[in-house]
Amino acid sequence: MLDQASAGKTASRPRKGKAASIDPITVEIIQSALQAVSDEMFAAMRKTAMSAIIYEVLDMGTGLTDAQGELASSGQGIPAFVGVLDKAVKFILAKHVQPGAIEPGDVFMTNDPYHGGVTHLNDVVVAMPIFAGREIVGWTAVIAHWNDVGGMVPGSMSTDAAEIYQEGIRLPAIKAISRGKPIEPVFEMLNANSRLPDYLRGDLWAAVAAVRLGERRVIDMIAKYGKAAYIEAVRRYMVYGEQVTRKALRDLPHAHYELAEEQDDGRVYKVGVDIAEDCLTIDLRDNPDQDKGPNNISYDGALVVCQMILKSLTDSSPVCNGGTFRPLRLLTKPHTIFHAEAPAALGFYYETEIRLYDLIWRCLAQFMPERFGAGHFASICGTVIGGLHPDTGRHYTIVEPELGGWGGLDDRDGINANFSAFHGETFNCPAEISEARNGLFVDRMALNDEAGGAGKHRGGRGVRIDYRVRSNENFLTCGYTRSRVPPWGLAGGQVGTSNYIEVRRASGAKERYAFATGVRLDKDDVVSIVTGQGGGFGDPRQRDKDVLRADLRDGYVSRQEIDRVYGGL
Repeated sequence: MLDQASAGKTASRPRKGKAASIDPITVEIIQSALQAVSDEMFAAMRKTAMSAIIYEVLDMGTGLTDAQGELASSGQGIPAFVGVLDKAVKFILAKHVQPGAIEPGDVFMTNDPYHGGVTHLNDVVVAMPIFAGREIVGWTAVIAHWNDVGGMVPGSMSTDAAEIYQEGIRLPAIKAISRGKPIEPVFEMLNANSRLPDYLRGDLWAAVAAVRLGERRVIDMIAKYGKAAYIEAVRRYMVYGEQVTRKALRDLPHAHYELAEEQDDGRVYKVGVDIAEDCLTIDLRDNPDQDKGPNNISYDGALVVCQMILKSLTDSSPVCNGGTFRPLRLLTKPHTIFHAEAPAALGFYYETEIRLYDLIWRCLAQFMPERFGAGHFASICGTVIGGLHPDTGRHYTIVEPELGGWGGLDDRDGINANFSAFHGETFNCPAEISEARNGLFVDRMALNDEAGGAGKHRGGRGVRIDYRVRSNENFLTCGYTRSRVPPWGLAGGQVGTSNYIEVRRASGAKERYAFATGVRLDKDDVVSIVTGQGGGFGDPRQRDKDVLRADLRDGYVSRQEIDRVYGGL
């Protein structure tokens, strides 16, 4: 059994003696500049990346840490990715402890969930130390999804993987650039293990450019305000983050909450949540053994989920740093699905993480409906389609998450066609980009018109996307949850609808998938992606009749559904 505080064990602390003398205005300037640097790193990576999943979808995250690896600021992107960065830097520091192991100009990489990578092998962290003289004062770090890092299938994610060795090349917190110069054997090894080496190189150098840019900006800041002032401003920022969280916890109802929920595969996940005046404790010890396939998460992955819930529960402001999460305590049991150990596979970790996120959300929503609302489609809906491009003959691979419907709230309808609450500030890939870069036609992008999610405030609509394949011998790999068990309603609202893929063959045959690897696709086959409607909030019969007439006009409900579910007009 593991019993650890989520953050703060190695947090930046005041040095012995008096704190640096620094005026409040300078502190505010430096703290605001930290956020600006993270955002500029994000923009640099977006503008220079090779893969559409990075520059269009924004499947990435950027941030700064202090010298000990505590998160100091974060850029845009996926919150679950930002939560990886501090843990990766801490592992790099723990591994490279010998004198001279970390020098100015060095750049490190990790993607291994058992060596600071946290997620799966496709998500690569690139980190760089920031030196002021001979002292490390912080780190810049980025993470992004790479299309292919080797392994048993194109795209590196296989639902058939039984151990991490089948999922691609592992980078266990290694040095890739030494004192500003690339370590060529490392780059050669990466290229040799990817089916898309040109994309890999482009995305790697975009990450290097971003961390180098962040390093320069912080060094300039230190030159202007001084090293002591910079370190003290970061320390105070974390103290402030902790104060914000603790104040919010004091204002919440202090009690024990628990929930058990059946999953699509029949297993039951359980959570216990204790909200106290000074701590949020999440207990995941009573859960199934780790999966024999790729549906596991690491302890740090579970920790990231709990940090996101804590932030959602306590404070919606942009302040998010190592101090924010000090009042969090996570309990897990090794060798279980939420604390998998090597060599367990983690290729589809994201679906297990979002299942955990939604489990805790639902547990608290029963008692705090005004804070959370009904369940949303709650899946990344990771979709991988690839093959030989019919025009160029080159291999292409689409790797994309999907949009879906959010649950109704106590004061309004759910959001249509948005990424999951777990996925964050990302975008869908435009049809024009997809058709230009990949060997497909986009026949349809529309809202899902299936009936579901009725309530006083209805659930938001999911989407339907039809990809038509242009050549033979393509493939489909997917991992969707909430396919059998739909999004849950709240306060009398009805359940939403399921996430799934329907493959419509040129012959007219139809096949339905949620988890699959290497499904063959041939010319004129259509991959129809369908994501769920969110759950409804409140009794549907209490829905305003004028709003219901507008729903009918706009195609959100049918006349039959109005009569059957809403009690007529």
